[in-house]
Amino acid sequence: MVSTDRVLAFAAMSLLVIVIPGPSVLFVIGRALAHSRRTAVATAVGNVFGSYLLVVAVAVGIGSLVERSVAVYLAVKLAGAAYLVFLGVQAFRHRKELTAAAITRRPAGPARGDLRTVLDGALVGVTNPKGVVFFAAVLPQFVDHAAGHVPAQMLLLGLVPIAIGLVTDTLWGLTASAARTWFARSDRRLSLIGGAGGFTMIGLGLTVAVTGRAD
Repeated sequence: MVSTDRVLAFAAMSLLVIVIPGPSVLFVIGRALAHSRRTAVATAVGNVFGSYLLVVAVAVGIGSLVERSVAVYLAVKLAGAAYLVFLGVQAFRHRKELTAAAITRRPAGPARGDLRTVLDGALVGVTNPKGVVFFAAVLPQFVDHAAGHVPAQMLLLGLVPIAIGLVTDTLWGLTASAARTWFARSDRRLSLIGGAGGFTMIGLGLTVAVTGRAD
């Protein structure tokens, strides 16, 4: 249904987006620094679950629309590209706010169980602006419209970033858990990560705007 070339191209684009530290990654890192390795892994699992809910929403809703309307597709793509640039500018402007103290602030009350931690991660994943824009504006570009079954293709392609995200988010969490002291000693490290991520997001937004379906 989906060619290998499209899957590989979408995997490359997904990896570029996912490795940029955004709300979900910072949440996983924060949980790792503030709590434990187990909490970080549970948060990562919840995050990708929430992200796939976005895939389902896009496939069921936007998928059927973009299949029938080039105008709708173009509007979604340009809106998404503009918002990616906006997120990149915001990430760069606020890079100095990415401090160890801010992301490791513990919530009030007792430690949460594994299920609640997964649900917390899912909430962050499903409300992540970067995920919303990526799946709404980028995912449709890798669908083979001539082959039909657009929603099904989106659901299948959506598993690619989910798998990548599970691996990378878990690695972020495990790394942060093993290097709590290193992160906590230097807010400048987090600031550099945020700034680099901002520039990459801007570049991605411009790329999305000038590429994609032309029929």
